[in-house]
Amino acid sequence: MDRIIAHRVGTQGWYERMPRALPIAGFVLAMLATLLYAYTTERTENRQRRQQARAAASVVGASLGRRVNAHTAYLRATALLLEKRNDMTQAAFIALSQELSGDDEYRGSEGISWAEAITPGQIPAFEAARRAEGMTNFTVHPAPAPGARVLMPVTYLGDPTPRRRLSYGYDMYSEIQRRTAIDRAEHEKRPIATGPIRLEMDRGRPAWPGFLIYMPLFDKGTGRIRGVLGAPFNAQVFLQSVIELEPVNDFAVSLYDGAVRPDRLLAQVGPARGGDGAKDGQVQMPVMVAHRPMVLVVSPPAAPGLSKVAIITLALGSVVAGLLAGMAWLVARQASEDRASLAWLREQASIRGVLSRELNHRVKNTLANVLSIIALTRRRNRDPSSPALNEFADALEGRIRALSATHDLLIASNWGTTPLRGVIEAELAPYARGDTVMLEGPDVELAPNDALSLGLAMHELATNASKYGALSVEGACVCIRWALYGADRVRVNWEECGGPPVPQQRQRGFGTELIERILAHELGERFELVFAREGVRCEMLLPLRSPAMFKMRAKRGEGADQL
Repeated sequence: MDRIIAHRVGTQGWYERMPRALPIAGFVLAMLATLLYAYTTERTENRQRRQQARAAASVVGASLGRRVNAHTAYLRATALLLEKRNDMTQAAFIALSQELSGDDEYRGSEGISWAEAITPGQIPAFEAARRAEGMTNFTVHPAPAPGARVLMPVTYLGDPTPRRRLSYGYDMYSEIQRRTAIDRAEHEKRPIATGPIRLEMDRGRPAWPGFLIYMPLFDKGTGRIRGVLGAPFNAQVFLQSVIELEPVNDFAVSLYDGAVRPDRLLAQVGPARGGDGAKDGQVQMPVMVAHRPMVLVVSPPAAPGLSKVAIITLALGSVVAGLLAGMAWLVARQASEDRASLAWLREQASIRGVLSRELNHRVKNTLANVLSIIALTRRRNRDPSSPALNEFADALEGRIRALSATHDLLIASNWGTTPLRGVIEAELAPYARGDTVMLEGPDVELAPNDALSLGLAMHELATNASKYGALSVEGACVCIRWALYGADRVRVNWEECGGPPVPQQRQRGFGTELIERILAHELGERFELVFAREGVRCEMLLPLRSPAMFKMRAKRGEGADQL
């Protein structure tokens, strides 16, 4: 590593030898990439506009078909009920219409009407019967043409608003578009739509063209037509109601009868689009409205010139190219200064590495000296009549050795995270014989201070087990299991099996107080120590800290070793 850094410090890059080449090359490459991206964006925008127009046409066409099917189903249901009744009145027809209709399903329609088939000679009696029902001024109009054999005046309305009453008595068989649709419906015995017409209720008003859907009703005895049910539509209102349920953003939607020609336009929602329809992404979709062919035209929003995305791309690309050129010039200028800084950092890292190794060495020597002092003092002052002093010295020496063993693990990890399993194995190594110790748990890393606390706790438990518990006899064992407890803690369980019975009456020792102080007070976590008769059990929680608190120190240690 030292050779690599020394080579980097002493070698001059080509961008330092030619300081202008890098800024110019960066600017040119950035602008080329910007132009290519703008071109690709524009092509993608056009393709997306065509795809969106096709999707909008499909959605609107499907919605229009569902709406027409709902109306035709409404007409069929009404026809089935009317076939069983020969004494229909205006009030009964209104009630029947309200029972079958629904505001959400039949939006865009001007209601429903019933036109009874009569002959010219039946006009006076027909008018008198309607006026007797309360339809004042009911008159069949226009007057029947010479030679006319059948009339179909509007007899009843499902929702007779003042505007719709203008169509009372209008002979729908007198107009060519309506008559053609009625004859076809009678022949095919199914709902048929008319071509573009002016609704009678809209006479004298500027309005879009409309159309009607006719459903014939036959006499079961004679098989002759009794009349027709009609559903009038204002084409503009009908198309608008479809668009409201299926919003298509800024797309223009038009409905034509049969062919896309200005004189065949039925309705249009959105601004009209000029220019070449195919080039602008216009989509034409044939639809059937009550068995009459119509054409649905969907045009995407006009996009003159470059799109906003392409313009923004060019603007931002130019700015980025200029910034890139400036940054490249700064890089070439800063390279020599970085080389000097790298050399200084290399020297400082080497110093830190030496200091870190020296500090670890001195800590180990200090612990060794403490152990030597304890051993020398005990040999010179050993008093067989004072077992308490000897026991204290043994306990103190064991605890210092536990700190030393854990310290060795921390040195090996450069005071970074330390494996939990490694701490336990280091503390129980003097007592492990065959299957006397069982360890089970996932790989868990502890912070340095937490590893020291766990090492002392494991030492106290192992010392107690070797004197009075499972590690003091043959055939017994200690099981240590750990598992994650939530996202930021680990639970460690100590359990002794097969050892001598634990007396229930016992004094509270210093080891117990030490464990409680370490785990409960210093770490602030839950601790439970149970002296059950069959063996000691201990459950403790340890925090899993974020490496942010000691990450910097670990990185310094790693850098010191490398440099």
